Amino acid sequence: MQEHEVLNAEDFRIVGVKEDETDVLSEKTISFWGEVFRTFIRNKLAIFGLILLIIIFLMAIFVPIFSPYSFSEQTGLYNAPPSMTNWFGTDNLGRDIFVRAWYGARISLLIGLSAAAIDVVIGVLYGSVAGVIGGNTDNFMMRICDILTAIPNLLVVIMLLVVMEQGLLTMIIALSITGWVRMARIVRGEVLQIKNQEYVLAARTLGANTNHLIFKHLIPNAMGSIIVTMTLTIPGAIFSEAFLSYIGLGVTPPTASWGTMASEGNEAILTAPWRLIFPAILISVTIFAFNAVGDGLRDALDPKLRK
Repeated sequence: MQEHEVLNAEDFRIVGVKEDETDVLSEKTISFWGEVFRTFIRNKLAIFGLILLIIIFLMAIFVPIFSPYSFSEQTGLYNAPPSMTNWFGTDNLGRDIFVRAWYGARISLLIGLSAAAIDVVIGVLYGSVAGVIGGNTDNFMMRICDILTAIPNLLVVIMLLVVMEQGLLTMIIALSITGWVRMARIVRGEVLQIKNQEYVLAARTLGANTNHLIFKHLIPNAMGSIIVTMTLTIPGAIFSEAFLSYIGLGVTPPTASWGTMASEGNEAILTAPWRLIFPAILISVTIFAFNAVGDGLRDALDPKLRK
């Protein structure tokens, strides 16, 4: 009877795989949003924009609270240049521009964020329904978007502001009337691509209704495009508010916003240029910061651009 050969542990070795490659394969898999975060933080311009936004929001919150002046208080110094007492100078009524600028940031940011939030709600629901149902319903809903797109957005906003009483709520409503169309088109395009995926077809086969498909499958998987579009919508709303307030159709004095401050400063551009310079700088920096963050999110969420 043939004797069995005794085998030792040393007789076994891994063939074709290096030890360092095995370690790489055994590492924990990074989730989609984890990869998005890693890509975003490597974008120096986007991080710089995010830091600027954090500073702007903190200043808008805390400067009016802790400042010795209120946004409408008269200091007794009229058209005074920037100094250690009044960092941005004063206006023709003796009001501190530094406090007014950061109080105005509250108004401008509130209008921009509110208009963007309304655009997201209306646009996401409208685009999702159009994309899911399809057919004649989709064609009808998109023709409505075409009509709204054909009408100049600024003309609609100005007409509404002329008819309604000027104020913060009116401004938000005016900017939201046609602002949702872009979001609706983008979401519809995403839904048309996603709804034919295997997991969506499987959900349909298992009896999922339209609401379940929209809120559990389609919107979550289109969230990347929604976030990027919203981020790029906010600076547009801020600029529109500043322009409308500049021409006298936005926020009414004595309430401060960057647009009203720029309009008041334009009257004294030769004698007191700081009244126009500082609001203009804050508008430009804020729009730049939002655009930088939006571009960074777009690059991070696009798998073709991630490395």
